[in-house]
Amino acid sequence: MPKQPAKNGSAGETRKLTTRAQDYSQWYLDVIAAADMAEHSPVKGCMVIKPTGYAIWERMQRELDDMFKAKGVKNAYFPLFIPESYLKREARHVEGFAPECAVVTHGGGKELEEPLVIRPTSETIMYEVYSHWIHSYRDLPLLINQWANVVRWEMRTRLFLRTTEFLWQEGHTVHASEDEADSFAQEMLEVYRKFAEEYLAIPVLTGVKSDSEKFAGAVRTYCIEGLMQDGKALQAGTSHLLGQNFAKAFNVKFLNAEGIEEFGHQTSWGVSTRLIGALIMAHSDDAGLVLPPKIAPTQVVIIPIAGSAEEQTAVLAKVQEFVEVFNKAGIRTEVDKRWHLRPGPKFYEWEKKGVPVRIEIGPKDLANNCAMVARRDTSEKMKIAQADLASEVTKLLEKIQTNLFDRALKFRTEHTQMIADYGKFKKVMEADPGFVISPWCGNAKCEAKIKEETKATIRCLPFDLKSKAGECLACGEKTNIQAVFAKAY
Repeated sequence: MPKQPAKNGSAGETRKLTTRAQDYSQWYLDVIAAADMAEHSPVKGCMVIKPTGYAIWERMQRELDDMFKAKGVKNAYFPLFIPESYLKREARHVEGFAPECAVVTHGGGKELEEPLVIRPTSETIMYEVYSHWIHSYRDLPLLINQWANVVRWEMRTRLFLRTTEFLWQEGHTVHASEDEADSFAQEMLEVYRKFAEEYLAIPVLTGVKSDSEKFAGAVRTYCIEGLMQDGKALQAGTSHLLGQNFAKAFNVKFLNAEGIEEFGHQTSWGVSTRLIGALIMAHSDDAGLVLPPKIAPTQVVIIPIAGSAEEQTAVLAKVQEFVEVFNKAGIRTEVDKRWHLRPGPKFYEWEKKGVPVRIEIGPKDLANNCAMVARRDTSEKMKIAQADLASEVTKLLEKIQTNLFDRALKFRTEHTQMIADYGKFKKVMEADPGFVISPWCGNAKCEAKIKEETKATIRCLPFDLKSKAGECLACGEKTNIQAVFAKAY
């Protein structure tokens, strides 16, 4: 177990982080602490998301919410408490979640007539309500999302990646046919892929989960899978075709156009604050957090440098001009006016927080009509004429966004290999190598054997991977299925 991250000292401290090569798990915690993103709460297994970390989540919410609404999805909110009997209506669902449930047995000083489960996910409570909302095919499709917190009683927790309570969004829809529901589930997966790649700059594999790895109660689970810098996979989002399993359990029916009663066809899909963990592990370095510009709460930090009060006034006047120009260009900007700190510690602090672009300007820069600009992803510094600053910084932000994606894609490509021999597969898996594409017969027993012997799981059966004749790793049976294996968070 990694030790706890050291608490931040005074502003401008220059304590070095653990490097990725020394201890990846500790490095991850050090980055979170150095960027002042989150900390462990007094409640074991839970976390406090600090303003810096929450601002990233707000950016994610804003972008995703717009993407959902463009699909016709509307937001709603449902209760935190779920009657225990609701959870038991769908057998596979309750079996999948029972070990993780937190249950309330007393309220108002009295024992409750029926225990209440603190939501681990909201299918059951939402679908009971849906059964009262839906009567006719004219009420479909019903496309609802909620932004909420959920509780899953985790034994081993890690900030952002796995905590007892976490924040997420969960979409739940009802459709008139299975084809329509399946199509929508895949549409939402595409929303997640686009968000991961275009905003988070994380290349992801898209595909379907094996039956052993799918969501409890689903017909099929689609997923996006990213590769972190330690060679482990991270499930970054899922979209489920639920079929009529929950509709039958919760009596979600409608009269079709012929007046015949049918059960609805459903989907659910979600991402969580785990995406912040993915962001950290995909891009950050030994100096701290690295953020893609599209998701960074602050895209540009301006650090004015001056000695006398007169110099400060002159520099700040010019800085304000830059801020106004950047605001018009839609660039999210912050000015560090803490004159009591020397420039060096301020540079280091903003570097740890991952702000994509840093601009330094002092009296000499005013005289020369220029500014010093530093990019976080490469540490490159350049002088830019003040008149060109807005246009050049706009281009620079685009370059950084592209560079981070290309860098992550290059890493994934270099850490993806095809292996058909089980002996070689075992040796490779000892070192957390990344994605391994191997033949699998489709039998759950073989999947379980591979997991038990190597700790590698099937991350997905990718959409864009062509079938190829081979022999199953575990049993040697001939197969055309190619599965992506990896160790995972």
